Amino acid sequence: MKPKKTILVADDDLAHRTMLRTLLSGWGYAITEADDGSSAMEAVRRQPFDLILMDIRMIRVSGLEALTEIKAYNPAIPVVIMTAYASVETAVQALKKGAYDYLTKPLDFDELRLTLERAMDHSHLREENRLLKESLGERFDRRSLIGRSVAMTRLIETVSQVAPTEATVLITGESGTGKEMIAGLIHYNSLRKDGPFIRFNCAAIAETLLESELFGHEKGAFTGADRRKEGKFRQADGGSLFLDEVSEMSVGMQVKLLRVLQERELTRVGGEEVLRVDVRLIAATNRDLLKEVGAGRFREDLFYRLNVVMLHVPPLRERPEDIPLLAQEFLVQFAAKNRKTIKGFTPQAMDRLLRHPWPGNVRELMNSVERAVVLSRGEYLDGAELSLLLPGAAPAPPGTAAPSLPGSEGHSLEIVERETILKALDTARGNKSEAARRLGITRRTLHQKLRKYEMM
Repeated sequence: MKPKKTILVADDDLAHRTMLRTLLSGWGYAITEADDGSSAMEAVRRQPFDLILMDIRMIRVSGLEALTEIKAYNPAIPVVIMTAYASVETAVQALKKGAYDYLTKPLDFDELRLTLERAMDHSHLREENRLLKESLGERFDRRSLIGRSVAMTRLIETVSQVAPTEATVLITGESGTGKEMIAGLIHYNSLRKDGPFIRFNCAAIAETLLESELFGHEKGAFTGADRRKEGKFRQADGGSLFLDEVSEMSVGMQVKLLRVLQERELTRVGGEEVLRVDVRLIAATNRDLLKEVGAGRFREDLFYRLNVVMLHVPPLRERPEDIPLLAQEFLVQFAAKNRKTIKGFTPQAMDRLLRHPWPGNVRELMNSVERAVVLSRGEYLDGAELSLLLPGAAPAPPGTAAPSLPGSEGHSLEIVERETILKALDTARGNKSEAARRLGITRRTLHQKLRKYEMM
């Protein structure tokens, strides 16, 4: 039997609360009651709810006060506010504090039922991304662009503007933030969408073979070249070429890349024929290229050739308000994949996710949710399960609000990240590859973190 969805009804009017309990129970919901904002907050800490239906005016602790605390504790819970004092000011105030919707008393039962169904189905999340689907299309995985943070909203808007153009794009951001996914969105929503989208990691192949991989080679050009091979630029002709970790190229290779970008033509290794190419280049790096230019490791002219439009993908720790949206998206995906019935996260589990520093960013979050789904035996992922999977600081005691604003912990996030890496290394007995795997990051990123914290 499919479990009932749970609703917490918070109202200091006993008669109104009783009416709602009878009505909602008849609609198939499981109801818990609270007679003021304080008891509502206590109930949220005790058990998970699919939705909270709360009066805005209550004697001891108001609905607005409770809303603030509940959203600080677990932003994933949709809260629908009720009021008999209909005014624009209170409506706006409630919505600004994170309410999903706002209903006036006496309640319109049809409107109430529709609002509850929409909130339960997370249709508000799908609606937030509907415009993105329409403007960018749904031809590439866009999960990592989910978010309502200011930084992600701006990124989504910029991607929608840049995608239809022919501009060269440089995508910056830490490993695991979703740079390749951004590149795919740009291509599949451009005029080149019917052409090829070729991806190439510049750090994944030996420097001696990089020129051949990018530009191709003639038969006999070098030992082992037993046939002609077309390079990535020719493979991407008429489409887009995504060069990841472009900062890892040698200066000599950068010169050759710059020439191809300027002339729109190339010659295969060992050949003489000049070949024209029509390629839109999208590059990505997790380094600060201006610093690399200053250090002489990256050519300034190539930097400006690549940096026609720069898109920065913020790390997950700088947009914690997006964590609940991403986590729920991944939970739905992996629960379906593994044929499990998991309704969501307990408040304690969401609190744990919000407190983790996520050195591996969205990739680490996705891996962690997948592992939790695979190992879970209940209807909800709880804090204890996630604490076993996530290294780092222990979960906060019940009732402690998680940080809800980027940077609210100051430099303590760096301290937590450093401790997380140390514990991962200790668990892996010093094996850096295993430690990186446990953290959900690449070995290269782990080395960068070790250098950053002077741990090498």
